[in-house]
Amino acid sequence: MDTPKTHFQAVWDPLIRVGHWTLVIGFFTAYLSGDDYFSIHKWAGYVVAAYVLIRIVWGFVGTKHARFAGFVRGPGAVFGYLRGLTTGKAKDYAGHNPAGGAMVVALLFSLLVTTSSGMALYAVEDNAGPLAGIVTEQTFAPIAGAFGEEEDGGHEESGAEELLEGVHKAFVYITLALVGLHLAGVVASSLVHKENLARAMVTGRKRRPD
Repeated sequence: MDTPKTHFQAVWDPLIRVGHWTLVIGFFTAYLSGDDYFSIHKWAGYVVAAYVLIRIVWGFVGTKHARFAGFVRGPGAVFGYLRGLTTGKAKDYAGHNPAGGAMVVALLFSLLVTTSSGMALYAVEDNAGPLAGIVTEQTFAPIAGAFGEEEDGGHEESGAEELLEGVHKAFVYITLALVGLHLAGVVASSLVHKENLARAMVTGRKRRPD
């Protein structure tokens, strides 16, 4: 029996590859620095937010495998692919598989909420950052009142601050959970398709059958 021949196909463009690892470094830098090293936390968050916005735009105007239209599928395709992973018969895609595409969208959304809520909190607390003067306590007045006010280390938090801080923290942990699922998916897909997907995100090239 002849061994199937393979070749390597360029899939991920430089913006996708560099951006992917920039997100990894930026997110975990922001997470680990926290309030203790706020300047680092702030600038890491800005880097993450900037790339998320660039990636969203690139999802509409970018290269073939970067466009959302090329990999975003419905729930049926996503669960069908996941079922295929459990049997070892999942279809191999040149770009993102349906589950990977869903994860891209989920991560971008979660990171967008994480960074925007963090910048909104910075604007409300210190009247600083890119949203200063745009986002104020009054912006959240209709819903923030339900949170009341509480003491936080001698600082009386407004309802808006409490709301934004809660959203920010919640989506940090949602993002961490998604990262865990993403890693599990990468490992499972790599094993089923006999492909090192992490390496492909460095080189930009994936092994494809002839």
